[in-house]
Amino acid sequence: MISMNEEKAVGRVIEDIHAALQGRDHEIVVVDSSRDTTPEIAERMGARVIRQFPPQGYGRAMARVLKESRGDVVVTLDCDGTYPAGEIPRLADMVLSGECDIVNASRLEKRPEAMPWPNYFANWLFAFTGRVLVGVKSTDLHSGMRAYSRQVIERVEVDPNGPALPVELLLKPAVQGFRVREVFISYAERIGQTTLQRWSSTLWTFRRIFRLAFSAR
Repeated sequence: MISMNEEKAVGRVIEDIHAALQGRDHEIVVVDSSRDTTPEIAERMGARVIRQFPPQGYGRAMARVLKESRGDVVVTLDCDGTYPAGEIPRLADMVLSGECDIVNASRLEKRPEAMPWPNYFANWLFAFTGRVLVGVKSTDLHSGMRAYSRQVIERVEVDPNGPALPVELLLKPAVQGFRVREVFISYAERIGQTTLQRWSSTLWTFRRIFRLAFSAR
């Protein structure tokens, strides 16, 4: 996970992760850029916290957490309570079994009540654009919950600068031939205030899609 001022949610999320993975070997890694008590809470609950302060942006934080994680499979999820930690074993087992290299947990089987219509439409447009220009079929390019094999993390080079890194972390491995599967999950109301910069994220989403589309030709 990456976190920035998630003190209201981080304890509950880590508790849910431990419950979901009880009896299984796991490590919780958090790259944190908070000014509140998020890192202290996470460490107290058994997470390995890596401070990235001052903040270096979403992309660099996500790239750092993937690099620092040491498991055969790495499952990412947001630190705000929106994603169901109970789904972690299912995603991890799909990769560990050799079924695929990435599992994308899509929020968009239908519009979640927790997602406003403008956000839903934007995500639909991103997915449609990725399918038309890059040829990758997905309903949710921006999902914050995925399972990645160690091979994907080590072999796929991505640009960590700027927002919308999940877009590239899904499309680029698919273009390079890694096997991607998609499952649908529930999506809950966020705990705390969002730090999403919508306009910047939108621009970077299209930038990453177009860059992959033209580099693949």
